[in-house]
Amino acid sequence: MTRTEGEIATNTDPTGLWSLVVPLKPLVRAKSRLGRAVGGDLRPRLALAFAQDTVSAALSCRAVADVVVVTDDPVAGAALAALGARTVADTPAAGLNAALEHGARAALARHGGAAVAALNADLPALRPDELARVLEFSSAFPRTFVSDAQGIGTTFLSAAPGVELRPAFGGASRARHLASGAVEIALRGLDSVRRDVDTGDDLGAALALGVGRFTTELAAPVAPAADR
Repeated sequence: MTRTEGEIATNTDPTGLWSLVVPLKPLVRAKSRLGRAVGGDLRPRLALAFAQDTVSAALSCRAVADVVVVTDDPVAGAALAALGARTVADTPAAGLNAALEHGARAALARHGGAAVAALNADLPALRPDELARVLEFSSAFPRTFVSDAQGIGTTFLSAAPGVELRPAFGGASRARHLASGAVEIALRGLDSVRRDVDTGDDLGAALALGVGRFTTELAAPVAPAADR
C-alpha cells in the first residue's frame, strides 16, 4: 500500500520521539561496489563518512530521541559514539536483518514506549527536516517504509510502539516490505532520504544534492569515475 501526505490516518495519535537503528558493516567490507569508482583506499573512509553524516543528520532531527548503531567495527563505533550515537555489537554471521532486530531490541530496552525505525547508514545527503516529515507520517501507521531512489530497495522502515519491525532489507526489498503490509511513503521532496550510495553514480547524485561535512571533506576533491 502506498500513501501520500493527504492520506494520513486521523485516528492515530503521534507516538512522540523515535529511536533509529543504523546498521554498519565493518569498514573493510563496506561499500565494495563503490571501490570500482573511488579506489580501494578511499572506499572504507567514505563508508565511515557516509555513516557519520547520516547519524549527524538523524541526531539533529527534532523527532529523534536516540540513534543506535549496530556494528562490530571499533573505529566506526568510536567515531559514531563521539557524535552521540549508542553502539551495540553486531553478530555478522546472522546478517543484516538480524542486526536490525538486535538493534531494535537494544533501542526498546532504553526507550520501551518509543517507535523504532531502521535507517540505512549510507545517506550522506540526509536532511533532518526531510527525515522529520517521514517520521511524522509514519506515526500514523503500524509500519511504513521509504524506497530508494531506484524504487527497488529500502532506505527506511518503521514500526509503531508494540509492533514488530520485521525488516526484509537486501536486494529488491521494496517488494518484500510492500508484501509484508508496510505502507510505502510516497511524499514528494524526500530525495535525501531515498539517496543511498552504492556506486560512483550514486555518489555523484548525492554530491549534487549536497552531502554533509564528513563526506564533503573526502569527496569534494574527488570526481568519481563512471561505474564500469
